[in-house]
Amino acid sequence: MTLLSVRDLSLSYPLPRRSWRRSAPVRALHGLSFEMGEGERVGLVGMSGSGKSSLLRCLLAMEPAATGQVLLRGRPVAAGSVAALRWYRRAVQYVPQDPIASLEPRMTVAQSVAEPLLRLRVDCDPMRRAEEALESVGLDHRFLRRRPDELSGGQAQRVAIARAIATRPSLLLTDEPVSGLDMTSRVQVVEVLRHLSEVHGTAILMVSHDISVVAGLCRRAMVMDGGRIVEDRPVAAMLRDPHHPHTSELLNAAPPMTAAA
Repeated sequence: MTLLSVRDLSLSYPLPRRSWRRSAPVRALHGLSFEMGEGERVGLVGMSGSGKSSLLRCLLAMEPAATGQVLLRGRPVAAGSVAALRWYRRAVQYVPQDPIASLEPRMTVAQSVAEPLLRLRVDCDPMRRAEEALESVGLDHRFLRRRPDELSGGQAQRVAIARAIATRPSLLLTDEPVSGLDMTSRVQVVEVLRHLSEVHGTAILMVSHDISVVAGLCRRAMVMDGGRIVEDRPVAAMLRDPHHPHTSELLNAAPPMTAAA
């Protein structure tokens, strides 16, 4: 069953005016269309400037698209007020690239994980749900009263994931979720994401410049270049026989890898 539909999505940014002549806007996205199924894990790979961040902002309803639409289970999504988007924020959550920067330094881990439950008015015991979310990412009750500066990089990323899954979303949007971690922590975080997807049926869109990270979690990958999706295929087939030159560049820059089972 289709969970997320992106149809003919385009986005442009105006350039700063430097003279009396108006500059043509820069096109960040060019008519993107794709779908994700319930529980599916998909990688979105591309170099800096390929359009990944612009697409993420549209999927997070932070940026209104010039054309096209985003639909979740057939329901259109558009940038709007917190109240108007509460249903969408519960169903679609975000895991940031820099977890420490995303956590309020004055809050305990328990308070940080419970905060979206309160803000989105989820009907539950926030502290109990926060504890359950932390347990699901391998952090026990000892972490509840810690603050961000008492966490390692891998622990902070697990807290960020717990915070995102506390609402029990259908889709996680992860932005370079392991880029700042050492190899051991990288493997642990990818395994946490895999476990969440397999046990709870959570769909994951993993955004990364590193195709090897995507290959470790996702069976399907989309390659972006110049604001377009230039390849969308199973990862295993992409590793064997890349169809687009940009995919070959990404593979050449990555360590040896095997596709996720």
